[in-house]
This record gives sequence, structure tokens and C-alpha cells, in this order.
Amino acid sequence: MTKRRTKIFTAALGALILAAGMTSSSYAQATKSASGLPLPRFVSLKAKKINLRVGPGKDYAVSWLYMKSGLPVEIIQEYDNWRRIRDAEGAEGWVFHSMLSGDRSAIAAPWMKTKGDVFVNMRADARDTGSVVARLEPGVVIKLDECNGEWCHAEAKGADGWINQGEIWGAYPGEAFTK
Repeated sequence: MTKRRTKIFTAALGALILAAGMTSSSYAQATKSASGLPLPRFVSLKAKKINLRVGPGKDYAVSWLYMKSGLPVEIIQEYDNWRRIRDAEGAEGWVFHSMLSGDRSAIAAPWMKTKGDVFVNMRADARDTGSVVARLEPGVVIKLDECNGEWCHAEAKGADGWINQGEIWGAYPGEAFTK
């Protein structure tokens, strides 16, 4: 997704939220799940090997095998102890709740992976004019410490700094949280 499309999408989502009478901070709390936690919400994969199933139970076929912990996923539905998740590429399926962690992570601009020499800047300060401390390739997984609704403080490959929230997949537009 281009920067222009991202801005249009973010603006359209903001208008939809305002039209619904919600603030951006209440967006993630719009729907409560059986666990009492908001839906949708971002979490990360806890285990190194996780089966993604076509339904909520061990009797359902495995459609995918995740081989890396720490990847961000979005919980979009709950059934008993099973969570229906979506990954950054749009794949959906069910995993057992204990395979997920509340630790937050994100992926740097996964929609730009095929664009060539494009980077996501990690900055020393939460502003566009902050000095660049690292240049991340699209698709790099980062750990999130906090987001303020516009910028997220993150760590990736030994560097830490601030990344524009519109340049990651793993935090909603306008979402603010701390660890």
C-alpha cells in the first residue's frame, strides 16, 4: 500500500469511527469477546511452531504452520479457548489461546516488500524531523513497547527508536498503549 493509500485508508477509518460516535481510543473496544477482551485486537505468536487450523478444535485440519515466535497477529474472533487470527498477509485460521502472547509486535510496512529500495525510518524522537537511528526493510518484525496514537516506540535488530504508526502492521490507527 502506498503512503497516499495508507493516509486515505487511515482518514476513511477515522471518519467511520467518528460517524459511529466513537473516539479512536474506543475503536478497539467496540466489540467485546467472550473473554471480555476487545475484538479485534493485536497479539503475537508465543510458540515457535503453531498450527493454524481451519476450525476451532484439534479435529480440524491444519492449513498452515507458523515457524517463528513473536510474529504479530490480529485476533478477530473467539470460540471457547480458540482464537481466530489474521496475519499480515491476510491468512486466517484458528489457534489455541495458549499459543498467543499479549506482548505486542509489528511488521514494518509489509505492503511495501516488493517496492525495491524502500525503507521505514526508525527515529530518535517521535517526530518526522527526529534523527534516523535505523532504516528497516519492509517485512522486518519489531517489538513494540508503546504507541501514542501516531508513533510507536520499538526495538528491532538491536536498535530502538520511534516509528510512524502508519508504517507498521500491528497497531491500529490512533491506538495508544504502554507495556
